[in-house]
This record gives sequence, structure tokens and C-alpha cells, in this order.
Amino acid sequence: MSTSQQPAVLLLADGTVHYGKAFGKIGTTAGEICFNTGMTGYQEVFTDPSYYGQIIIMNNVHVGNYGTKNTDVESNSVKIRGMIGRNLEELYSRKLADNSLDKYLQDNNIVCIEGVDTRSLVTHVREKGAMNCIISSEILDVEELKKKLAEVPSMDGLELASFVSTESTYTMGDEATAAVKVAVMDYGTKRNILQCMVDRGAFVKVFPAKTSVKELKAFNPDGYFISNGPGDPAAMDYAVETVKEILNENKPTFGICLGHQLLALANNIDTYKLHHGHRGLNHPVKNLLTGKCEVTTQNHGFGVDPESVKKAKNVEVTHVNLNDNSIEGIRLTDKPAFSVQYHPESTPGPHDSRYLFDDFINLVKEKKQ
Repeated sequence: MSTSQQPAVLLLADGTVHYGKAFGKIGTTAGEICFNTGMTGYQEVFTDPSYYGQIIIMNNVHVGNYGTKNTDVESNSVKIRGMIGRNLEELYSRKLADNSLDKYLQDNNIVCIEGVDTRSLVTHVREKGAMNCIISSEILDVEELKKKLAEVPSMDGLELASFVSTESTYTMGDEATAAVKVAVMDYGTKRNILQCMVDRGAFVKVFPAKTSVKELKAFNPDGYFISNGPGDPAAMDYAVETVKEILNENKPTFGICLGHQLLALANNIDTYKLHHGHRGLNHPVKNLLTGKCEVTTQNHGFGVDPESVKKAKNVEVTHVNLNDNSIEGIRLTDKPAFSVQYHPESTPGPHDSRYLFDDFINLVKEKKQ
């Protein structure tokens, strides 16, 4: 850690204080603290829209040692509010890299702190739960930071998807040769999720979060995709109504992460805020339909309520988390719709779950015929 770096302070909502050194942009930032257990893929993590509004602890001791590359992104900008690390590296050893992590974060105006005992901090968050925090390399007075932190809204009840959704429609794939057309509701979708559908013969059209179903139907899709995204799904009444109308079309529908929660809400199943969330690329999930386990990439702070699922006559649980038995997948028994809580495109992560895109596209083709 360079002695020329400016000091920085991390303050948690419960009063916990950590001191370290500045990295990235000099400034102040606040959001909900969370942690990612992955050892690689940090740039894809930073650009995942599902992290919007959050400050992330990277569990790996060294972050930045392979630099950054312009193509290793999931969206058009960095979406995290800030980052906390043990050793954030300015030097990198990757011939394909375009830039250092420090320069990349400075260019994207991301305030970070390094030199923090992240193992201790992650243990604290696991025990105390998710909470807001503030990082500053310009204000070192803890009492002043407490006042600023008190103004930051809780993630519980916060609608954020509309802030990261596309402002205008766009397409991917070749409409002339595509086997099927898929309408994508963009609540914070990732590029590689779309690419996984295109690679399987789909032409996808991506729509802004608050698009009317009338406009979706004008595209005449063969199936619908409900994307991942940030924030509290229970605060998205507009999206729940959209999903209900989509289900009335009786066309194949696939939801991921936030889309999974919205599919549940559209069927009168409650969601809830997890104690500290699931984020990383090494989370074990069991497919109850096949009996097989898959190692998954996850990023979510909300889940589907098991008690509500038990009361639903048209919903079947298809996947469970092997760490805490939380629900990781459902399907409807009366409509061609299913969803998973995790990110099956797995960038970064193992590709154990990409079969779900095969299942979706094959279902779309089958129903189209």
C-alpha cells in the first residue's frame, strides 16, 4: 500500500469504523454494504446493474492484479457505488488488459478504500446483516460522516430498476435468420444473459422497464424474458402488473434474479429481504427436477418466501440453495413460465447452469410450433 495514498474512512450504520487508504476517486460515497465471495471476475461484478446502490466488499485478498479490459463488462458503466478491499492493486500483469484497476475506477468516479481487514468485516456483516455504510477520502470526521449516512435511504422498499434500465429499445441477433423472437423486460439485464439467448438462435428486443404490454405485443414475440436488476421487488408494482399481463399471453416466460422475484409476486407470493444476501460465483444449488447440484453465480439481497410458495397451488419449487435451503427456482404448473434466483450465464463463474437457456429457447420453439 503506497504511503502517498490519502487516508480514507469506512463507517457502518451500526457505528463500526474502519480506517484505510484511498483508491479510485477521491470523494465520498454511500450505499448498502454487501460482499462477494468470488476470487475473479471483478470487472463483470462492478458492471452488473444488480449492484446499483451498493458498496461491495471483495473477499479476495488481491483485486486488480489482472487489470481491466474494455470488453469485460456487463453493462455500459460501473454500477457499484463504492468498493472495499484488502489489497487493491495498481500494477497488473495481463497482456490483454487496457488499463489498471485504479485508473478504471477513477475514470468511472468510484470511491474506494483499501487496507481494510476484509475477513473481519465480512464476518461482521454476516453476523449483523446488511446495512448502509459510507466511505470517504475527503471527510475524515466520523461525526460528520454519521450525519451524512443517516440521510441514505434503506434498500428495503427502494425501487432502483428504472434507474439502470435502457432508455430506448435495442436489439441483438439477426431477425432474418433467428428461430425465435424474445421480448426482454430490462430491469437491469446483463449483456452476457442476452448473448446466451442469441447464441441459441434467438432475436431479442430489449425494452425499457416501464414499457406497456401493448408495445411488447406489437413486437409479436414468441417468448418473454424478465431480467435481473437492483432494489426491492416489492416496491415495483408497475413491473408486477406487467408480468401478470405477460403471463396472460400464455407464452414461454423466463425470469432471472429480480425477474424470479417478480414472477413470484405476480402469482401472489411474497418476497423478503435476506439477512446479508448471496453474492459470488461459488454458491451450490440443487435442481430438484434432476437431482443434480450446480455451482452458481449469485447476486441478490431479496428472496422468495417459502411459506407463501406452500400456499400457491400453481407454483412448484425447482431449485434450492444448499447453503441455507432458500428457494432458488420455481415454475408455474398452469403456464409455460419458470425462473431462477441466480445468474445462469455465469460471467464470471462456472457454466453449470447454462442449460437453463437451452430449456427456455427449446420451450419457445416448441410452443411456437
